[in-house]
Amino acid sequence: MAITQERKNELIAEFRTHESDTGSADIQIAILTEEINSLNEHLRTHKKDHHSRRGLFKMVGRRRNLLKYLRENEVQRYRDLIAKLGLRR
Repeated sequence: MAITQERKNELIAEFRTHESDTGSADIQIAILTEEINSLNEHLRTHKKDHHSRRGLFKMVGRRRNLLKYLRENEVQRYRDLIAKLGLRR
């Protein structure tokens, strides 16, 4: 269910805003999106796994708050990020 360290490093390299960036909102949203997609696949096969479902809801809420922060403070970065991740179709 959790993403591998290699995949996390790829996401950090792809979404960082400067060379030493490891925890900006863009990166956190990208990692959360990857974990949410992974957990969605898990829940499609394990429909009664309510503990993981609760974790999924917490991740979605955390991502929503980060997206709200980015939308309020840097609209262009927000638009670029949702286009790149395929959110808000």
